Amino acid sequence: MSYEFFIAKRYLRSKRQVRFISLITYISIAGVMIGTAALIIVLSIMNGFESEVRSRIIGFDAHIKLRTFHSRGVENYPAVVDRIKNVPHIRATSPYVFEKAMIVSREKKEGAIIKGIDPGREGKVTDLVKNINYGKLDLGMIEKENEKRYPGIVIGYSLADRLGVDLGDRVQLLSAAGLETGGLGSMPRAMTFRVAGYFETGIYEYDDTSAFIGIPEAQRLFELGEKVTGVEIKLDDMENATNVSQIINETLGYPYTTVTWFDMNRNLFSWMQFEKWAAFIILSLIIMVAAFNIISTLIMVVLEKTKEIGILKSMGAASGSIMKIFVLQGVVAGFVGTALGLFVGYALCWAQLRYKFFELPGEIYIINALPILMKPSDFVFIASAALFLSFTATLYPAWRAAKLDPVHAIRYE
Repeated sequence: MSYEFFIAKRYLRSKRQVRFISLITYISIAGVMIGTAALIIVLSIMNGFESEVRSRIIGFDAHIKLRTFHSRGVENYPAVVDRIKNVPHIRATSPYVFEKAMIVSREKKEGAIIKGIDPGREGKVTDLVKNINYGKLDLGMIEKENEKRYPGIVIGYSLADRLGVDLGDRVQLLSAAGLETGGLGSMPRAMTFRVAGYFETGIYEYDDTSAFIGIPEAQRLFELGEKVTGVEIKLDDMENATNVSQIINETLGYPYTTVTWFDMNRNLFSWMQFEKWAAFIILSLIIMVAAFNIISTLIMVVLEKTKEIGILKSMGAASGSIMKIFVLQGVVAGFVGTALGLFVGYALCWAQLRYKFFELPGEIYIINALPILMKPSDFVFIASAALFLSFTATLYPAWRAAKLDPVHAIRYE
């Protein structure tokens, strides 16, 4: 143990004449601890909410959507899929049709976003099957007792509620495909479906506007022939979406293009990231307040220990060693506060994950408890920031101590 660290430790633990200074030191440690713990807890909660939102949004869509410019449609999609099957990280693909239509029930009519899917492959690229909470994903011909058979349709929970339909009820989809602009007496294309199930993602925008039908029915309804709107792609890791998207674009070229999950929700996720940074900066002010306490503590220690500093310098201690004593004193206080803060933050987050003390109304938030997601990178970043602020706070008092003239320090003490 160096003598600088030994003296710094003695100053921290001194109780003879500087009890008030020691108290301020402990308050500084507590301030760093509270600030660090607050950052850990808040960022973990924000990570949890972001993860929930991301999983639900991306669960509704695929990681990448392959389509054409100007929405011309993809012809012979099996051949297109075959050209990209060797691209790394691609786990599954599924064709889809994406159009708008009017959905009409006995009671109401509403605008809706209609997605034509392949039921056998859709579950490999999205979480639609997991989100069906009433009925099932049956888009084939459904027969109701003493009634005609119609193809199935799966409707968002909120949309079904507004339409007033139940399982087995009939609805009509009206499409503007084939209408001549300004034509007299022209009628939209219409097809009748039977409700096979409801899905609920927890995101109102989807649950209130979306419905799923089979691809053959969608192609007939929207007069696409053998075309599909595009191909959905599932990856082994969604963080690879940008790189895989670039490879697909280079492989296929014009007229094909890709859209990643981040591109489809850029504003939302960018805003959530901004909120995390804002919270980090605001809560860092707590640590900065504790850092000012460290500054005031060290300045008072320098004033209290002026004679001792003079004696040390007269015995040959270099200015660098004197400066190191006070830097170590402040850094140790910051380190102890940071370590305690990390422990307290982790313990509280773990307790929420384990025991779910803070519950949420499930009918509003879909989740029943405050979400927590702890990331090791957050712990490292927060600890680094707290230690940096603590170290910075020691520089001025340590510099003042190192500049003391030993003759004047001993003479006037």
